Amino acid sequence: MRLQRGLRKWAVTVTAASVAALGLVVGQSTAANAAVACDVTYSANSWTSSPGQGGFTANITLKNTGDPITSWSLAFDYPTTGQKYTPSGWGANWNQSGTRVTGTNMPYNGSLATGASVSVGFNGTWTGTNPNPTSFSVNGVTCGGTQPVTPTVVLSASSIAVNEGSTASLTARLSSAPSSNVTVTTARTSGDTDLTVSAGASLTFTPSNWNTPQTITLAAAQDADTVAGTASFSVGGSGVTGATLTATEVDDDATVEQSIIVTPTSVTVPEGSTGTFTVRLAAQPSSSVTVTTTAGSGDTSLTVSSGASLTFTTSNWNTPQTVTLAAAQDSDTTNGSRTFTVAATGLTSRTVTATEADDDGGPTPTHVENPYAGATGYVNPNWSAKAAAEPGGSAVANTSTAVWMDRIAAIAGSSSAMSLRAHLDEAVRQDAANGSTPLTIQVVIYDLPNRDCSALASNGELRISQDGFNRYKAEYIDPIAAILRDSAYANLRIVTVIEPDSLPNLVTNLNNFADCREANGAGGYRDGVRYALDKLHAIPNVYTYIDAAHHAWLGWDSNFQPAVNLFYETVAGTAAGVDSVDGFIVNTANYSATTEPHFTINSTPGGTTVRQSKWVDWNWYVDEQSFALALRTALIAKGFRSGLGMLIDTSRNGWGGNARPSGPSSSTNVDEFVNGSRIDRRIHAGNWCNQSGAGLGARPTAAPVAGLDAYVWIKPPGESDGSSRDIPNDEGKRLDRMCDPTYTGNSLNGNNMSGAKADAPLSGQWFSAQFRELLANAYPPVN
Repeated sequence: MRLQRGLRKWAVTVTAASVAALGLVVGQSTAANAAVACDVTYSANSWTSSPGQGGFTANITLKNTGDPITSWSLAFDYPTTGQKYTPSGWGANWNQSGTRVTGTNMPYNGSLATGASVSVGFNGTWTGTNPNPTSFSVNGVTCGGTQPVTPTVVLSASSIAVNEGSTASLTARLSSAPSSNVTVTTARTSGDTDLTVSAGASLTFTPSNWNTPQTITLAAAQDADTVAGTASFSVGGSGVTGATLTATEVDDDATVEQSIIVTPTSVTVPEGSTGTFTVRLAAQPSSSVTVTTTAGSGDTSLTVSSGASLTFTTSNWNTPQTVTLAAAQDSDTTNGSRTFTVAATGLTSRTVTATEADDDGGPTPTHVENPYAGATGYVNPNWSAKAAAEPGGSAVANTSTAVWMDRIAAIAGSSSAMSLRAHLDEAVRQDAANGSTPLTIQVVIYDLPNRDCSALASNGELRISQDGFNRYKAEYIDPIAAILRDSAYANLRIVTVIEPDSLPNLVTNLNNFADCREANGAGGYRDGVRYALDKLHAIPNVYTYIDAAHHAWLGWDSNFQPAVNLFYETVAGTAAGVDSVDGFIVNTANYSATTEPHFTINSTPGGTTVRQSKWVDWNWYVDEQSFALALRTALIAKGFRSGLGMLIDTSRNGWGGNARPSGPSSSTNVDEFVNGSRIDRRIHAGNWCNQSGAGLGARPTAAPVAGLDAYVWIKPPGESDGSSRDIPNDEGKRLDRMCDPTYTGNSLNGNNMSGAKADAPLSGQWFSAQFRELLANAYPPVN
């Protein structure tokens, strides 16, 4: 299973992989002299909540194949006393007495013509086992015996990536119990012969273990080519409906993509003096390469003093060479700027922005490696006042949180919300009170057309099909860039978080959502992110960090490298290429633990890898810090600069309080071990909306470990993720069932409850009950 924030399905939706159908047909007369004949299809989508017990969603289709009827009463018996209907159903008035369950028609669906069907269902719980009922009756007439059903092979993934010279695993099970033992075999049908089945080529499923996942392991042979081969495998056998598996080799011989590496890409040049940057190549060329630096638009007092033409050979390609820029002495007080293009034949050019440090007065914008280092954080007065008004909230009310520009109107502000310029003016005031210490203010750029294409709670105002891209540029990004460029704010370090949940949706959600497929094309997410980077990166004191989802979204083999490739492809298409980003941020507005202190991905309780647990679900990461650092390594290997920084949003991932484990579990059962050891107490790692039991995480900290620029609070604690019921609004936000505490989940979160808190307002609005719980469960605790 691949968990993505935003993937939603109604609990009553049943896929082919989860159906266990029983078809029953018989005819007989009723007291009303109507000949009853029926076809009943029953499917139970089951899950395990703890050993020996769990829940299920029963979906029933009643088809009338006899005379028309005006009312109906459907009845059946469960095979065990541990199977219970819970008071939550649809399409019928349900009740249970002992093992007998009865459903009578609603006023609107009692009449069934010949051939007409009605779909009904309910939620339930089970202990022991959860076998299907074997007999049904309609209006007191037995419908008949069970018709045989061919089980379907259900794979945990339809595609899998296998590292060259290594292995990767997935699981298989059946959708329903077979009538007798069946053998499921996995065999390559086409593609790269380096990809083979190394274990689990033949699996036996019985009427007892049909729902227990069994492991299939694929291997990729070590070879000398640089091709990431693919192969198709059939997974099936006699008596089952098979499935197809696609495997992709992750080649380790791939060469580094040739590019120009410029460090830094923003240079401050003192008036009457010089400033420098260096240039090198990313890979050894086959012959000498000439790299030129030419002046572009801007202040003509800024020029290339030396290094305008540099030659890189097969020997010195990796040795940085210097380009010197000069700023002429003048009498004005303006800190002029000018762009310089660094180019070579056949390679993507880079852009360097030079800013004159005027010595006649006025602020001097600078761009540092880590904008959080040695700086204090901007305290949003709006959020601070709300936090301080809560019991005990004054203890954290002076913590730095981000300012969200989540719609065009947010730029200008309102009577109840500060404008962007008002926030920056307040930041200048706070900076002045700091003395010589710099101040960092964080601004979330969040209004792409088709925004958050797989969710409802945070749908945006712009549509690609309604000229959304041009509006995004002209009405959103351009006004923001014009404000940030104001010299009044030149001494601030302005961190921009670029479009949460945008590019990750293009990795995982194209097959499920039309809005995401549209966002994958012209005027979509790539174009929008590139435009934002081009405009914001050109401002010397603005820092850009792209959202990279979280480990329970992109941490699987099939998602991780495709995400790296997409990030590189998108950013490389900007004017400054990979130099247009300062870094990436993970866990934005999410709840994944920064680190799991009591187990790692390498833990093996009872000799079983934790990757096999239901919670980890074959992911390669169990927390955000390991994911962020691995992602950073992969991005640099792909071609991003070596100084790339990472951020982790820790605003709501502390998971303190009484439910926090004090140490690792002693269980040798892998699921019990992980569930007893993990500090992340969500019901499922795919749950994301207003999670019950969460707590404030680590306070904002600069450079907590090597490779991380900072722990940050991007999502202001106490601001809702989405409403728990439908609330009319003019912001384009709708009810997402993952924000509904009564929602029983879908196949993407293991059909678990949503774990959301009740009585939540629209996303972004103050949620007092959530803030109080976050404060109470903070870890480290709040004094």
